[in-house]
Amino acid sequence: MSNIYIAYHFTIEPKELGSEILIAELGERAFESFTETETGISAFVQKDLWNETILADIHILQSEEFTIDYTFEEIEQVNWNEEWEKNFEAIDVDGNCHVRAPFHPKTDAEFDIIIEPKMSFGTGHHETTHMMIQHLLEIDVTGMKTLDMGCGTAILAILAEKKGAQPIDAIDIDNWCYLNSIENAARNNCKHITVYEGEATLLEGKKYDLIIANINRNILLNDMQSYIDSLNPDGTLLLSGFYQEDIPFIDASCTEKGLTYVKKFERNNWVSLKYVN
Repeated sequence: MSNIYIAYHFTIEPKELGSEILIAELGERAFESFTETETGISAFVQKDLWNETILADIHILQSEEFTIDYTFEEIEQVNWNEEWEKNFEAIDVDGNCHVRAPFHPKTDAEFDIIIEPKMSFGTGHHETTHMMIQHLLEIDVTGMKTLDMGCGTAILAILAEKKGAQPIDAIDIDNWCYLNSIENAARNNCKHITVYEGEATLLEGKKYDLIIANINRNILLNDMQSYIDSLNPDGTLLLSGFYQEDIPFIDASCTEKGLTYVKKFERNNWVSLKYVN
């Protein structure tokens, strides 16, 4: 393989949600790594695997919900470890939970989670992950059968196990998330997490005491009935991955299906909601 890469530099508005969707789509092409920038992401593909039409079927680039511009350039081989260390930031939630890469120093937090995000780097939902961790820290999850839907790097599934939840299913539609979640669960010595590659159809016939879904508004609304069908009586549903202005749509979907609203966290206009069955 060539040591030459083509680097695409995307400016995205709104950045957080657009970056997540764009990475998911580009990951289905030959793009192998991504880094977060102040205005969006940079995506890298080996020149041998690149062609001029590589972005032709990327749906988000045609979406009216996002404004996306990009430039591209040819570069020499990238030191991915160096890029990763520059772009991946540790998450510290109220001093009680520390989510870090192996190169970050260990703190005195009660729950210490080590993550190697690989292709995801830091692009994503520090705000939403932070809030979902806040919810989990407040809940006694001991013995709860738990689902981490859209698990990404499996941070939330790992925290749930460290707090006593079991068994835990972690599901993501992206292959790299599936593989990365398996690695991260093993890295944190988790014994009760089973990772699946797929979507909400995998939930048919399954029941959970706690469902965690940190995805995005459209997927949440589309799959809400599947979540509720899988939630045990008195079960808890934690949702995030959407903005303050999306709350009426999420809340209507939950309450009309019989759930009761309990609590909200908000962080930089991102929100996370808690419901009970």
